[in-house]
Formats: sequence, C-alpha cells, structure tokens
Amino acid sequence: MSRFSNSIKNIFYFFWVRHLKKTLVALLAISLIYWFCLPKKIFDTPTSIVLVDRNDYLLGAQIASDGQWRFPHNDSVPQKFITAITEYEDRRFFDHIGIDLTGIGRAVRDNYQQGKIASGASTITMQVIRMSTQRKGRSIYRKMQEMMMATRLELRYNKSQILAMYASNAPFGGNVVGLDAAAWRYYGKSPQLLSWGEAATLAVLPNSPGLVHPGKNRQRLLEKRNLLLSKLLERGLVDSMTITLAKEEAIPQAPLPLPRLAPHLVSRIAQDQKTTDSKKKYAYFKTTIESDLQIRIQQLMLQQYQRLQNNGVHNIAVLVSDTKSGEVLSYWGNVIPPNTTENQGQNVDIITAPRSTGSILKPFLYASMLHNGNLLPHSLVPDVPMYLGGYRPKNFYENYDGVVPASRALVRSLNIPMVRMLQQYGTANFCTQLRKMGLTTITQSPKHYGLSLILGGAEATLWDLCGAYASMGRTLLNYQERIQDQTEAYSPSDFRPLHYLLKDSTPTPKSFLSEAPILNATSIYNTFEVMRQLERPNSEGGWRYFQSSRDIAWKTGTSFGFRDAWAIGVTPEYTIGVWVGNATGEGKQGLIGVKAAAPILFDVFNQLPPTSWFTPPQHALKKLPVCKKSGYRLSKYCTDIDTVEVGSNAYQVKACPFHQQLHLDSSQLYQVTSACESVNNMVSTSWFVLPPLEEYYFKSKNPSYRKPPEFRQDCRFGAEQQSMQFIYPKNPTTIFIPVDFDGEINGTVFKIAHQLPQKTVYWHLDNEYLGMTKDFHEMELKPLPGQHKVVLVDEDGVRLEQRFEIVLKKR
Repeated sequence: MSRFSNSIKNIFYFFWVRHLKKTLVALLAISLIYWFCLPKKIFDTPTSIVLVDRNDYLLGAQIASDGQWRFPHNDSVPQKFITAITEYEDRRFFDHIGIDLTGIGRAVRDNYQQGKIASGASTITMQVIRMSTQRKGRSIYRKMQEMMMATRLELRYNKSQILAMYASNAPFGGNVVGLDAAAWRYYGKSPQLLSWGEAATLAVLPNSPGLVHPGKNRQRLLEKRNLLLSKLLERGLVDSMTITLAKEEAIPQAPLPLPRLAPHLVSRIAQDQKTTDSKKKYAYFKTTIESDLQIRIQQLMLQQYQRLQNNGVHNIAVLVSDTKSGEVLSYWGNVIPPNTTENQGQNVDIITAPRSTGSILKPFLYASMLHNGNLLPHSLVPDVPMYLGGYRPKNFYENYDGVVPASRALVRSLNIPMVRMLQQYGTANFCTQLRKMGLTTITQSPKHYGLSLILGGAEATLWDLCGAYASMGRTLLNYQERIQDQTEAYSPSDFRPLHYLLKDSTPTPKSFLSEAPILNATSIYNTFEVMRQLERPNSEGGWRYFQSSRDIAWKTGTSFGFRDAWAIGVTPEYTIGVWVGNATGEGKQGLIGVKAAAPILFDVFNQLPPTSWFTPPQHALKKLPVCKKSGYRLSKYCTDIDTVEVGSNAYQVKACPFHQQLHLDSSQLYQVTSACESVNNMVSTSWFVLPPLEEYYFKSKNPSYRKPPEFRQDCRFGAEQQSMQFIYPKNPTTIFIPVDFDGEINGTVFKIAHQLPQKTVYWHLDNEYLGMTKDFHEMELKPLPGQHKVVLVDEDGVRLEQRFEIVLKKR
C-alpha cells in the first residue's frame, strides 16, 4: 500500500509540481477551446423573406438565396411537435446535458452486435450541432466533436431555445427546411394549427427527409408515422381516441404552393432589403395587412378584370389604408389573373410606379389656395380658351362657361379654371407644396412642368397620392381631438407616408405647432365637402351609377392619351386608391377615371364596415360675408349677399371685382359719363360685369345674364369701356406655323369676342385692310414669318391691336 501511495505521489509531483506551469497552460487551452468551440452565431444560412398579416397569417414568402424554403428562426415551437419529436428522436432530451450516456451505451452495444454503425445515439442537441456545421459522414472523431459542442450548446442556451433551433433548421424533404416552411408546404397551415397526425408526420421526416416525394416511399412514411403515434399512446402522452383519429389522417402528397396574398408587397420588401444600407437584414415581416380584406379585394379585382380586359386593359392596382393611423390594410400592386400563361405586366407593382397624374392633383391646388388665402370656396374663375405660347389647355369636351365657381370647377374637373388657378398660385409654390405633402416624384424644376402640372404634366405614385390624401384626413381628425384637449391644433407628423409594417405603428410623439401647418383644417374640410359632391355631368360619364350611400370625398383622374385612370376616396376611417390601365403605358379609348377606376373604388368601400363623415372644425371656421354671384369677399357694390365658413386666411382674398357701379341716364337704358351728362341726372346702380371674353361664353349658358347697357351715342368718346377682346392669339405671343411637305405655309385662325356680336368689325394686318366680320368674329390669316400687327376697329370706332410673331416649324 505504501508503494502504491508513493507512486501516486510521484505522478502528482511530476505533473503538478515539476510541470505545474505546463499543466495549467494545457488546462487553460482546453478550457478556452471548449468555451469558444461554438460560433457566435449558430446558424448563418440565408432565409426566405416571409410576410404575415397583423394576425400572423402567412401572406407570402420569397425563397432563400440558396434555393431553400427556409423560414426565419421561430422561437415558438408547438407543444404537439415538441412531444412528437422528443419521443421519436430524444426521449431524455429534457434530462441530459447534450449527450445521452444511456443512449451512447445502447448504441455501442447495438453497433457491436450488428458489426456496423446502426445507431449513432445523437441527441437533438447534437443534431443541432451537425445541422449548423453542415458536416457529412460519420466518424468517431466527428462524434466526439459533436458531443463536446453539444454540451457547450447546453450551457449557452436553454432547452426551449435548442428545440427552436432544431425546428427552424431541420430538413423536411426536397428544398423544405424548418418546421414553419414544412407546415405550410405540406399542410397549408401554421405549425400552431397542426393536428397530432400532422405533427407526428413532420416529426419523423428530419430523420429521413427523402421520404416525402410524390409516389415514393409513401407506405414507409405512413408506417413510421403510425409507429410514433402508437408510442405516444403507450406512454400515455395522448389518449386512444385522438391516436385512432390521427392514424386515419392522410400523409402529405406533393408540396403545396405557399399563399400569394401580397406578391407585390413581398417583392417590394425584398428589393428594399437588397438596397438598404443597414447591416441588419430582416427576413420576417409582420405587416398591417388584413388577410380577409386582402382576399375579398382580390376577388373583386378579378371580377373587374374580366370586364376591363375586353377593352385591352390588363392592369389594376388597389391600396386601402387606415386614414387615422396610416396603416395599409390591403396592398394589391396589380391584378393576378389565375391560370394565365400570358404576362400582361401583372408583375409590375403599380403602387410604386410613377404614372401621369391626370386631374388627381386638383384638390391639392384647391385646398392650398384656400389655405393661403388666394381663394374662397366659390370664387369665380375664368373658363375661356387659353393660348400660352405653344400650350393650349382644353376642357374635356372643349366647351366653356365663361366663368365658373372654383368649387364647381373642382366638382366637374374643368381644366381651364384649374390652369388659371395654378397661374395665380404659382407653379413654383405648387411644386413646393406637393413635395411637402409627400409627393416624392416631383423632382424637376417648376419650369419643367409649367402649367400642365395640374393636368397630368407630372408623374406620381399611388403610394404617395394615397399618403397625401390620408394625411389631409388625419390632419382634420387630429385637429378635432387636440382642440378638445385644449392643445395646439397641428403637428408636423400629421403629414407622413403610409406604412405597412406593424413595428412602424407605434403612436407618433405629440409635438404640436402654433404656426400654420401644410394645410389647415378649414381648407381641408372645405375641399372634402366639395369632393363629396363630385360628379361628371356631360363629360366623363354618368357618375351616379357609382354613387355610394356613404359620404366619401373622392376624385378621379385621367391622363393624356387615356393611359391612366385614377380614383381616390377618403373618409375618417379609410383612404382608398385605385389605378387602372396598362403597365406598358398603352392607352385605350374610354379608359377614364370615372368609368374604369371609380366603380372599383366604390366596390372596395362596400367591402368595408360603415363609415362616417368629418366633423366641421367649428373652432377654426369663421363666417365671412361674400358676394353671392361672384363668391368673392363682399365689396361695397355687391347687393346679393351670402356667407361662407372659412379660415382666418380667407380675409386676405380681394373684394369682388365683378360688381361695378354704373352710371345710367334717367331712362336707365344707356350708360353715361360726367363728360356728357349732368351728375344730377345720373342714376347710379350696381351691375355684375364680366370682361368681354368671359361674357362671350357665359351668356350662352346663362340667358338671365344682363349685359351692361351701351354708352349713349354722345358719351362714347373717351369711354373706358373695352368691348372687344382677343380669344386667340393672346398678347404677347409667338405663333408656330407648320409647313406642309410641299412648302406651303398653313394659316392661323384669329378669333375675338365682342360684347355686341352684331356689331361690324373691320380687320387690318400690317395697315392692310383684310375684310369685315359680323356675329361670328374670326378670320384665317396667312402672314409671312416675322413680326406683325393686327388691328381691329368696330363700327363705333372701338380699336383693338395685337402684335405677334410668326415662326415656321417643319412637320
């Protein structure tokens, strides 16, 4: 005994005394190797981009870059799968430290008896290590390495986390990796909804993932599944009735296609992930989408597609959002016809594609002018032909009212009055305003767009437009709430883009402004009130066919060449945008907003719960007396008075320019002046007077219009009355004349308006008499290139001159 003790002491002395430092270094090295044997990130494989709705229902996914359907890591593993997988793969999983010594002993015995490797004794933890290292083949060295790393894994993570790693990365046959992808690919449902039969089937697959193939090894898979179910019954983990029913369930056939409820949103997010500068790339996105609504709108779009494709129109986009929060509830970047092999641009996400705006920007201009005090809701705006250099805007049917209330011009979507309004407001100011409102595509200079900006001369996206309209509604809603709380009425965050991720739906911090916002509540409310009456009499179709019982502020738009049809509607609850056309840009006759897009807009609203209407911002509305005929602020000559409720900026609008004081003779049949009549004999009266050009068109549609009386014969000399006005060309101007192929110069039709059309007008060009006109005052002139002057004199001696330049333009 003494000799044995001495031997032990010698060994101890050799290692711990004589070689103490080397021993400690070796132990330290082994400890460090053990401690750092695991990578910082256990799994670094690419994953699919996965979108779910606000209730975690799968909307769609994009395959991972390595061609695998591998959903992002999921910490939540269904209890049924946990029970099935631990019974099948690792019964003592919750008791061991990463290696199962009992299992190892059994494996050694079985392998020795069979003379080959029949059992590996791998625990679930060891399988996680094998999947993460992606090492193939078997050897004792690799097994020892896996065992060491498995124990280290158990020290770093708890059992639930290890099970989640296994479930998220186990192979389930073909290119299906992970429980989430497998549940959707084989059963078309979330893992949380798996039955016992389905959970057991998926539990046996990672052990032999090649089993699931159409027509291959079906019976073997069934036997393995049923054997596992029998074990669950034997151990009392599941009752006999449940097991009996589970065994009756069919095993999966060919993999199912994943849901495609938001294909364009999936592509949009995938593209954003590629272009983002952030090092942290997300793969799982919980959206604000409501899948039930998404499905209903898809069905509605398919019904409308059947109608539109007969006219050669193949693309529809619909965007539904919550007005108050800005959350996107439904996102369809394009219609996806089922069972079609012909691609008509359905892969294009129109929601983010810049398209010509048509008339859809007109409410923005109307609201901006109300906000700035440039306009009152019903102020008269000229509606007569315009010639601005080479630009000639037209109304839809090229008829004109002379003058029209601004509100009516918006209701009827008249082009000329809106161009006049933009001319007054300023293109530069409007470009700046549109950018503030969130239109990111307005990137060119104001000069680039010109006055055509209001008629579709710029491009915008359905995303930006719906965001701007929703921001208007949000501003109005938030104003009401803040006024009730006796706080400042406006916040800079009221105007913001829409969003489709729930993580972006956190409440916006309350930062209020005392100064005016982008648009104030009164201008928005008055604009929405006008939009609620929107119609298209005698122009774009019978809007009443699409009238809804709901109160909706809505607007349509049609781009030049019938390429884009728009319709956007706003209520306190929802903002909906619809676009119809061809992604290729091909126009189709009859593709106009009220006929193509408006029916879809109202059908979508009918898919939603009842809506309300905006509460008037009474705190900000002020009653302003106005001239009833002109809609302008009351002047001293206005006799017919009305009131409008407007914001404080409305007091900046000028007084009525149309009511004038006329001086008549005692018979009240003629106008007179102090030069020809005694002041004591004059009768002064208020009169609604339009300029000659406006009067020319106005009186044809308003028979009750009373023209001002003519000046008495002896009072015409020196009278300031201007009775003639050019319709074309306007002064100053350059006229571009096309030259035919044979070299002949085309003519230009000059046209004037006269307050008294029956008067004879004498025409002169460069001091040369050309002829006379009566009733219809127009004449074709063919002047040579260069500077010219046309002079017109009526029979009363009233003179009108116009200088112009002719420039030839080859065809």
